[in-house]
Amino acid sequence: MSLKQVHRVVAVVAAAAMLAACGKKEEAAAPAAAPATPVVKIGHVGPISGAIAHLGKDNELGARMAIDELNAAGVTIGGQKVTLQLLAEDDGADPKQGTAVAQKLADAKVAGVIGHLNSGTTIPASKIYSDAGIPQISPSATNPKYTRQGYKTAFRVVADDVHLGSTLGKYAVNTLKAKTVAVIDDRTAYGQGVAEEFTKAAEAAGAKVVAKEFTSDKATDFNAILTSIKGKKPEVVFFGGMDAVGGPMLKQMKSLGINAKFMGGDGICTGELLKLAGDAIGNEKVFCAEAGGVEGEGKAGMDKFKADFKAKFNVDVNLYAPYVYDATKLMVAAMVKAGSSDPAKYLPALAATDYKGVTGPIAFDDKGDIKNGALTLFTYKDGKREQLAVIR
Repeated sequence: MSLKQVHRVVAVVAAAAMLAACGKKEEAAAPAAAPATPVVKIGHVGPISGAIAHLGKDNELGARMAIDELNAAGVTIGGQKVTLQLLAEDDGADPKQGTAVAQKLADAKVAGVIGHLNSGTTIPASKIYSDAGIPQISPSATNPKYTRQGYKTAFRVVADDVHLGSTLGKYAVNTLKAKTVAVIDDRTAYGQGVAEEFTKAAEAAGAKVVAKEFTSDKATDFNAILTSIKGKKPEVVFFGGMDAVGGPMLKQMKSLGINAKFMGGDGICTGELLKLAGDAIGNEKVFCAEAGGVEGEGKAGMDKFKADFKAKFNVDVNLYAPYVYDATKLMVAAMVKAGSSDPAKYLPALAATDYKGVTGPIAFDDKGDIKNGALTLFTYKDGKREQLAVIR
């Protein structure tokens, strides 16, 4: 290599070294990236597939509305602004699928869970959440067993089947003046529970139970059990189950000429029942009770919620969306109050909540049940669901 070539190589190496040094200086001078806003994950579970998917979607939209409003307003927990993220799962109203998605949410380390919709999925899932220390608020599961297992993580924002079934049983005898009743349930935790409580209350009030039958939550043909019931001439037929079964059952009652009043719990007490039953719903033939209810000053807040919900999603509230909305907001309020989204740290604040929501005041007893829970009695008249009374 000539002396001239050596000088060239030295010059190139020196230039490269200078560029590298400049790059390091620029890199050192670059500002540090701003820390990402912490994300707080909240799970929601309901049946988004299957016969009662319309109710599950109603629930999910209630949760989405709450999360969207909270994020828009800004949530600060422990002095730090956070972003709330909804992890929505489908349990198909199936207990096995319910426990599978419960484990999925536990593995995702959600801060809390709103759900499930059905007692049959809520109860088995509650053990998984309890074992993981994750607070769970059901907006609609009414079987008493849910909050009687001793789990400190289990809460509900509606009255249970003891209140629901017994109120309907008394109403059948004392108001509708029924002396004979027939009872059908769908063999689910919810259906059996509410039917048992109705039966006890109706018998205690003086009615005679002339038939006890059962079907399934997926059945479509009820002619055999209804024909058996028809021969016993009950004045009231009570069904423990959901609207997807109750609607077709009403149609078959009409075709068989069964003129008894038809009663049920919140599972049939929906706007969808009007479509499912068609003209078999009649006028003041169907009576039902919905867990929860507002009256007086609270009615204005509920009316506003329903109008906002319709404007946001272009669908009407079906049943439980307001309770999901309140459950989501009160869970986040407990995190804010505790200054932490760590379940172990905010759980005591959740248990001690005193929250005023669109569904009314919410506070929990030592089992996790809502204190002084309301029920709303309804009938169907002129193609509409009509409120009769709010009972606490």
